[in-house]
Amino acid sequence: MSTGSGTPAAGSRNPAAEPAGPALSGRRAQAARNDQVILAAAREVFLADPKAPIGAVAERAGVGISALYRRYPGKEDLLRQLCHDGLRHYVATARQAAEKPDGWQALVTFLDELVAADVHSLTVRLAGTFTPTAEMGADAVLANELAAALVDRAHASGRLRPDVVVADVAFILEACAAIRLPDPIRTDELRRRYLALLVDGMRDGDGPTLPGPAPAGDEMTWRWRRTGSGADTPPPGN
Repeated sequence: MSTGSGTPAAGSRNPAAEPAGPALSGRRAQAARNDQVILAAAREVFLADPKAPIGAVAERAGVGISALYRRYPGKEDLLRQLCHDGLRHYVATARQAAEKPDGWQALVTFLDELVAADVHSLTVRLAGTFTPTAEMGADAVLANELAAALVDRAHASGRLRPDVVVADVAFILEACAAIRLPDPIRTDELRRRYLALLVDGMRDGDGPTLPGPAPAGDEMTWRWRRTGSGADTPPPGN
């Protein structure tokens, strides 16, 4: 996800990112609940150790391994779902932020919401561990377009420094996601603290030009190249 990746946490389903459907009951409702538990457990397990076996997810979720395999035939399927859910959350957050009339505030709100949801931790930890689907690639393109539109509006407002580009947003989000302490409340406080500092540095002013060129395309997608694949895979929501 080269929009800055995977994001409620990035590994959990986000109702705002999915169409509403009819209420489920009986076995289907139980299956849906199990899926939520499995995804939440998988997020915790793989953020701690991306190389953890899928059995560790079943143990953390308190479900049988057979129940997990019925939903996710392999570890890659589970990793792909986690990151795609994060990407969908990213898209939904960008669309919601875009509704704000002030371009600068729309961008700041977008960053605040993504840091609060911890969308990018999964991107940093899981990039390159699975092959993204064509649907994920299309969603990544959409995510980049939405983020770019927010940056353009922030520029038009006159409050975003002119040398900030959309790729900078991705690395700002990654920088915040890199802050991780054993205490989740303190982690959230520190992430918000440093996001505020970074956002303040993004404001247009009389400061010097940013050092070095902006991130290039291959600098945003290299992590999604599978070992031995010989090609870049679509970056799902980074």
